[in-house]
Amino acid sequence: MSGTEVTVRVPAKVNVQLAVGAARPDGFHDLANVFLAVGLYDEITVTPADELRVTCAGPDAHQVPLDTTNLAARAALALAERHGIDPRVHIHIDKDIPVAGGMAGGSADGAGALLACDALWSLGSSEAELLAICAELGSDVPFSLLGGAALGVGRGERLTPLDVGGTFHWVFAVADGGLSTPAVYAEFDRLTSGTDVPPPTADPALLTALRTGDPTALAPTLTNDLQPAALSLRPALATTLTTGTSAGALAALVSGSGPTTAFLTKDEESATTVADALLASGNCRTARVTSSPAAGARVVSSQDRVNG
Repeated sequence: MSGTEVTVRVPAKVNVQLAVGAARPDGFHDLANVFLAVGLYDEITVTPADELRVTCAGPDAHQVPLDTTNLAARAALALAERHGIDPRVHIHIDKDIPVAGGMAGGSADGAGALLACDALWSLGSSEAELLAICAELGSDVPFSLLGGAALGVGRGERLTPLDVGGTFHWVFAVADGGLSTPAVYAEFDRLTSGTDVPPPTADPALLTALRTGDPTALAPTLTNDLQPAALSLRPALATTLTTGTSAGALAALVSGSGPTTAFLTKDEESATTVADALLASGNCRTARVTSSPAAGARVVSSQDRVNG
């Protein structure tokens, strides 16, 4: 094992529907969370080491914690504890998913490290076993492992895979700075205080649009109950949303807890036009064109560093 390294590629996500219920006694919220994996990826490489350590390179790498608060480190520790293994491993994150951007970059790193360590240590865990550990790590981590499209209920961790009948084209406008997910949920609670928050349910029209692969049918069904809270904390995002729709996006919404904004377009050419307009506006730091669905966490390289 001393000469082995394993690399896993894991995708970002967009929530095409994020229905949020009232706060539960445990502080969490029940969700109806329709996840769609998109083609922006982090790559996680694990190699044996004298002790557990995390390094990171790429855009905004300086914002990524390198201690055991990092979900990648927590994933290695959880898997090692379950199997009685000393987690002496170097986890390197090649970061391309926006940090604190509402696209589950940290959750992706947790799922990627879990799969990579499972391969490095030749454990052969089943998907069900890995998903159970993912659910312990965080609400979005199971979907990062699964990929594709899925409906998440409970905290979002209980997943039902969904059929997608075509390719959807997206632009993601990355804002300066991040938004804290707990802060956005706290603002959601403040904004909805004293109101009747209905139980979250998946929109049948949205599920049908995904299944048929029709972007014009999907566009009017996109919703995010956290968007008012994100806009309250970051009002400038409203201008970004308007810029994208004015440039031809079929629909726009804040991705998850933000501050990244997502724009659905009819095709790749339209996505390029929208991205150019967003960049020219100066309302975002960068704009990324990609498509969905994307595969979940996958081993892309496993080799002997001495002989390979």
